[in-house]
Amino acid sequence: MFFLQFISKFFKVLRAGESPGLVAAGFTIGFVLGLSPHWTLQNIVIILIALLTKVNLASVFFAMFFFGFVAFIFDPAFHSLGYYVLTGMDALYPTWTNWYNMPIVPFSKFNNTVVMGSLLAGLVLAFPMFLISKKGIVGYRKNLAPKIENSKWVKAIKGSALFKWYVKVRDLEL
Repeated sequence: MFFLQFISKFFKVLRAGESPGLVAAGFTIGFVLGLSPHWTLQNIVIILIALLTKVNLASVFFAMFFFGFVAFIFDPAFHSLGYYVLTGMDALYPTWTNWYNMPIVPFSKFNNTVVMGSLLAGLVLAFPMFLISKKGIVGYRKNLAPKIENSKWVKAIKGSALFKWYVKVRDLEL
């Protein structure tokens, strides 16, 4: 039931509500979080940033969930990128050594090739993802949402007994 509510909230956000910029920013943050392995220091910091700003949290968690599944496909590429950055750039060796000897920085797991590669890829692709998602949200609200809302399928679903039962259960205050 939680998953259906989560998807429902995300589509409500897409239809209307917050500004497209805030929804796109949340989606972008979720994109970066979803690409990199979870429970690293940088992911915890990014989640705190998402919680302390006005970005849409439903879009953060939706993108994090979606890209978390997609990221496994790109792990070999992330590994190659991280391996190159960690071992192929001799000028960065002193930086990596200093970071590793700091008290908290090793919790970021930056010395893992997949973590380094996925974080770099996510940060490099964050701005294009923001622009694409913002344009997609504006286009969805302008063109696709009215067509979907007036389609026969949606009208049939909203008229069904199962949907009416779901609305009653959803609106109960427990």
